[in-house]
Amino acid sequence: MRIFSNLLPRSAWQWTLSGIGLLALIVFSGFIIAETTKAEVAIVDNGEEQTIKTHADTVQELLEETGITYSNHDDLSHNIDAEIEDGMTITYEEANKLTVVIDGDEEVYYTTADNISEFLEEQNISITEHDETSHSNTADITDKMVYSVDKAFEVTLFDAGKEIDIEPTTSGSVKQILKNNDIALDELDKVKPALNKTVNKGDEIRITRVEKSTEKVEEPIEYEIEKRKDNSLEKGKEQVIAEGQEGVLVKTVEITKENGEEVSRETIKKQVKQESEKRIVALGTKEKEQNLKTLSSESSNRKDDEAQNGNVLYMNASAYTTDCLGCNGSGNTATGINLKENPNVVSVDPNVIPLGSKVWVEGYGNAIAGDTGGHIKGNRIDLHFESKSAANSFGRKTVKVKVLE
Repeated sequence: MRIFSNLLPRSAWQWTLSGIGLLALIVFSGFIIAETTKAEVAIVDNGEEQTIKTHADTVQELLEETGITYSNHDDLSHNIDAEIEDGMTITYEEANKLTVVIDGDEEVYYTTADNISEFLEEQNISITEHDETSHSNTADITDKMVYSVDKAFEVTLFDAGKEIDIEPTTSGSVKQILKNNDIALDELDKVKPALNKTVNKGDEIRITRVEKSTEKVEEPIEYEIEKRKDNSLEKGKEQVIAEGQEGVLVKTVEITKENGEEVSRETIKKQVKQESEKRIVALGTKEKEQNLKTLSSESSNRKDDEAQNGNVLYMNASAYTTDCLGCNGSGNTATGINLKENPNVVSVDPNVIPLGSKVWVEGYGNAIAGDTGGHIKGNRIDLHFESKSAANSFGRKTVKVKVLE
């Protein structure tokens, strides 16, 4: 400056200093004026507030001035073309990108909502308590978040024929649906579709309740009818020797019911409670009255009997046991023979075979003519057997009788 001042006259130098001072004053005054003409604006940027002074004319110019990039998805408290006013508060919130996937359908949203609940309300998207979601309603939304939803659907359930109210479900498994609704199956129960099958919206599940029980049923066993030829009866006549008796068969039956209705009966066991007894009927074959008292010597086919010095008779034979009409109840015969001690005894008509005689009876063997009976008349003989079954088995027939002595 000194060098510069030496080059100028003193008066010129004074004028120069005065000009510089004036210029500085003008610049300073302009700065003061510029500062005093700036608008003071508060900007809240995503929750952070700052106050700035600006000569920006519009909100858009202010945002550009402050380095804020605005898009139509963002939340701005004023119109982008609004004029800047002193004391203005401008709120800006940047929108987050949120991808929503509902049952596989994807849609992209931009939102300034703080959490999922606000977003769903904002977009009028209905989510029920039965739907499955990737995030809770209170979850904060972040940029590029993916929010997925599996919507619950209705399934109709019939249990034992009755429709049951069940909750909507997002699970396609029959087994899982039953479990979610606390529906248990017994071992015999049937379900359609099968437990491992997948059902869809509007499908039906049907449970058939199966019960099995057993009961015992008695059925008669028909007796057999045995017919025996009897030449002591006139031809064409019949005589019942043994009445016969039905037996009893006990069946164990398994009963199956479905939904309370009987659907089948199956015999799983058979047991004979009482055996049947045959009905025995004598069939008459007698052509004409014959004198059965003929001695063996009167016919050539009886010569062998004559050689044994015995009379041979053909007699109508029946059978009895100790419980007989001719017994005194103690097992003794009319001649005093104890049938329990001497079982081979026959009842005869004393006018035909003398009591006490030893006889041989065809199919019976040697015996003593030691008893009588009210119906034993003429050529009739009644053979004693130790058991009722043996007596019934013998029945009634015509036999050869040899009087030995």
